[in-house]
Amino acid sequence: MRVGIGYDVHRCDEARDLVLGGVELPHEVGLAGHSDADVLLHAIVDALLGAAALGDIGQHFPPDDPLWKDARSLDLLGRALALVREAGFDVGNVDATVIAERPRLAVHIPAMRERIARALGVEAGWVSVKATTHEGLGALGRGEGIAAMAVVLLSEMSG
Repeated sequence: MRVGIGYDVHRCDEARDLVLGGVELPHEVGLAGHSDADVLLHAIVDALLGAAALGDIGQHFPPDDPLWKDARSLDLLGRALALVREAGFDVGNVDATVIAERPRLAVHIPAMRERIARALGVEAGWVSVKATTHEGLGALGRGEGIAAMAVVLLSEMSG
């Protein structure tokens, strides 16, 4: 068994759509980033890569590489999963938390879990997504950005 931890944060951007967990959410601001800036999926990608000792998201999908400009983070997740499988691992489970003052995420979490599970080839019950606020503290608390953290369990492929 291997465990990986991932974390990501992006500042808000009024010119972008908000995408979290592969789901486009109705909100007045999105997140700034080279790709679609999906902090939740970026944290999961880093956790996957970390658990397999394959580096981090910036190594595999550099923010200065035009290939990844406006890339869908679901595609990045799929590529990271392929690397993890090539290294001989299967996904056990994912536990992730999004830190955002707004929008309220509870109603969107089932769709996020389903989208993430489908991308990882696991049952939705193996993917946990939670949401919390920053209680008004700091830049996240002022709603200037959104962060996410994730933990992933990998197991060696059998056979």
